[in-house]
Amino acid sequence: MSKLRTSVENRLLAALPAEEYSRLVAHMEPIDLQLRQSLYEPDEPIKNVYFVRSGVVSLLSLMEDGSAVEVGTVGNEGMVGLPVFLGAKSIPGLAMAQIPGEALKMRVDVFKAQVTPSSELYSLLQRYTQALFNLIAQVAACNRLHSVEERLCRWLLMTQDRVGSSEFPLTQEFIAQMLGVRRPSVSLVAATLQKAGFIRYVRGQMTILDREGLEAASCECYAIIQREFERLVNS
Repeated sequence: MSKLRTSVENRLLAALPAEEYSRLVAHMEPIDLQLRQSLYEPDEPIKNVYFVRSGVVSLLSLMEDGSAVEVGTVGNEGMVGLPVFLGAKSIPGLAMAQIPGEALKMRVDVFKAQVTPSSELYSLLQRYTQALFNLIAQVAACNRLHSVEERLCRWLLMTQDRVGSSEFPLTQEFIAQMLGVRRPSVSLVAATLQKAGFIRYVRGQMTILDREGLEAASCECYAIIQREFERLVNS
């Protein structure tokens, strides 16, 4: 059991008492997260929740013309399927794997039976819900008030935190969709960051070269989001 516990990288599960962890993980299935894999679809019943171990999942808001904008991300700090915890069966948004990785999957009916108000995970998810709400609100303000360069720096820093690596696969088309801007804007800003020595971008592979430089070029939103997760979830 100790070997399995030390291999788990999801922070919510890692924070649980050993007895509760053992009980919950017995009902979970490890899966690979494939690039652009959908974890739940708009207005469709959510059948599973996912505790991300590595990689990044985007929470997307969809428009009638088929366009999509990222409103939040989930990595190994959280869970995909939070609407179920809040009592909903479906939502109009989409959850899609943005960076490949791994997760632990649990059926919704089992989740509801196991995660009760008396459990430690229930308490953790309450605080995580508030942290995710804070993230979504901050991203909404960021998208309205800050430049594409600042937003891209914030997005890259958050992605690196969740991936746990300075190198990850990423296309400019995907960045443009996530930030809700046109691809030429992303190309221009990415070229500026690359010229400054902050990143290297070659054939769909992003490498963070100077994290401190990215932090300096980012808006205050990155620090605010990180501080709130530390205060509410990781403390």
